[in-house]
Amino acid sequence: MASELITTDLVALDADFGDSVDSVITNLATLVHDTGRATDIAGLAQPAIDREAKAGTGVPGGVAIPHCRSEAVTEPTLAFARLSRGVDFSGPDGDAQLVFLIAAPAGGGKAHLKILSKLARALVRKDFLEALRNAPTKEEIVRLVLDVVNAEKPKKKPVSESTGTAAGAAGAGAGAAAANGASSAAAPASTESSADVTRIVAITACPTGIAHTYMAADALTQTAAERDDVALTVETQGSSNNESVSQATIDAADAVIFATDVGVRDRERFAGKPVIESGVKRAINEPGTMLDEAIAAAHNPHAHKVSGTATRANAEEEGKSLGWGKRIQQAIMTGVSYMVPFVAAGGLLLALGFLFGGADMANGWQALSTDFSLGNLPGHDVTVDGELMHFERSGFLLYLGAVLFAVGQAAMGFIVAALSGYIAYALAGRPGIAPGFAGGAIAVTLGAGFIGGLVTGLLAGFIAMWIGNWKVPRWLGSLMPVVIIPLLTSLIVGLAMYLLLGAPLAAIMDGLQNWLSSMSGSSAVLLGIILGLMMCFDLGGPVNKAAYLFATAGLSTGDESSMQIMAAVMASGMVAPIALSLATFIRKSLFTPAEQENGKSAWLLGLSFVSEGAIPFAAADPFRVIPSMMAGGAVTGAISMALSVGSRAPHGGVFVFFAIDPFWGYLVAIAAGVVVSTAAVLAMKQFWPNKAVEEAAQNVAA
Repeated sequence: MASELITTDLVALDADFGDSVDSVITNLATLVHDTGRATDIAGLAQPAIDREAKAGTGVPGGVAIPHCRSEAVTEPTLAFARLSRGVDFSGPDGDAQLVFLIAAPAGGGKAHLKILSKLARALVRKDFLEALRNAPTKEEIVRLVLDVVNAEKPKKKPVSESTGTAAGAAGAGAGAAAANGASSAAAPASTESSADVTRIVAITACPTGIAHTYMAADALTQTAAERDDVALTVETQGSSNNESVSQATIDAADAVIFATDVGVRDRERFAGKPVIESGVKRAINEPGTMLDEAIAAAHNPHAHKVSGTATRANAEEEGKSLGWGKRIQQAIMTGVSYMVPFVAAGGLLLALGFLFGGADMANGWQALSTDFSLGNLPGHDVTVDGELMHFERSGFLLYLGAVLFAVGQAAMGFIVAALSGYIAYALAGRPGIAPGFAGGAIAVTLGAGFIGGLVTGLLAGFIAMWIGNWKVPRWLGSLMPVVIIPLLTSLIVGLAMYLLLGAPLAAIMDGLQNWLSSMSGSSAVLLGIILGLMMCFDLGGPVNKAAYLFATAGLSTGDESSMQIMAAVMASGMVAPIALSLATFIRKSLFTPAEQENGKSAWLLGLSFVSEGAIPFAAADPFRVIPSMMAGGAVTGAISMALSVGSRAPHGGVFVFFAIDPFWGYLVAIAAGVVVSTAAVLAMKQFWPNKAVEEAAQNVAA
């Protein structure tokens, strides 16, 4: 497999691939496509371009490593270009002239990622980069790359042979570094006892876990190898392997470096250690500075230390911690993210219950699901709570509908607890889950609803974070995350809710429900406009999720106004992908080839209520796309509310038609919004031309 990772057909030497990141990636994707390793150029190029927009892949040495996983890729592939004119990939040294495109299949396993990580590690070697710059032929490039990716993993030295410095494992250059799999380690910190040597453990991790994770690890390792004052051990939490540093090594470390763009797994292992945190790219660009900072932290009694409850969020800016506002926002979004499966499963089961059992089944679902069985099916007349009730349906369908409804109710009963529990988890790690869930359950008991769940989640998270920072004897430390923190936090949150917060929060929730119930006419239309604008503002981002939370939180009550809000939110969220797909069919010339390709599938995502189908369009052209989509979303929300459309299902788009009433009103609202958004985006692109589109058209003409 490794011998086929790159061939001469995938190499371009001294090529002019344009002056933009998009054009370079597209040309490299073309090489991959032309060799039969990708089914579609845009299907490979666009994910890499989107990944580049989130964070540039430029690294020291004038190198860039755009990478992605894509359904269009049929086998692990490397494409390489030595550019005749550099292009800015946001690297620290300016324009990149050596560019690798790492293309991985979307469903590929981890074997090929191990190969790709070896290449990423080699890119920090000056001799390797110099050889790439001076290689006279494509064959030489292929040989250099395959020598790296096919390098065998050498046997690790026993601990007794360790030199006590980073050079013990890294002094041999990238060969040893590349061979260590996911754990790129210098001499184990636990074996070092010299007072002149600082023992450091580092964690590196990036969102995809393919390249930056391992480049950061080796940049730190090789820099440490050149110094006599550091013993470094690195744990890479990437895709190809997750070999963990031993707890003994961590316990003996003087300081910790977290160079990550994602959460650190099992952060509690490092509790109490002085820590330096940054994004992963800073470790690649400034490894020496980070080591100096870690050494300083190790000798500073007031340095920030890792909390035992994994409470610190990742750095938004390199070298800086997230502010409290951002951390709270991320915690709430985490809670919403974990809550959505409960809502989706429960809501759809409720809708299926109505489909099979009829609308009146909800009046007696408990008795129908528990007092009857497959051998004792209910008739039309059933006694419920001592009162004889008549149901439109009978027999198996009525019983099945009641059972589905009962299961859905059970799932929906967890949504406030899940929201609260996972908000606390985002702030305080695993010790926050139990008190968060308990607080959410108490909020439901007291009638405080999802507002109470938000409050208890934040309260539990902050209290667990605070308790986790207590300095306790070592014998008690092991009990803190599993016993002490959950116990004390649950106690405090429970007392606060019952004695202080429960009644006021319940009053707020009652007021909100009464306001929703009283809405009619212009007030309902105004709310629909606001919800439509929110759903189309960031297309799956925090504002979109806030509107979705507002809708789903009231769905469990069965209130008519809540179901109308749910319908308006779902309909508005469907507008953007459908409108953009339609626009690419109507005026293909106004969109880039990648956008045209995305348009072929965006309509289906829209019909399924997957707003994220519009994100590639919005990311590439936000000033034209987002206002246009918001206009259509506002129209849809207003019409949906004006026609009193209600939805018992929280997801599914047009495919849950049986849970939407009146369905014709739902379709009218969506159609009107799609027409407005389509017309608006076409007008914006027509009268305010997009340079990227013009460049793409020129390239096609050429």
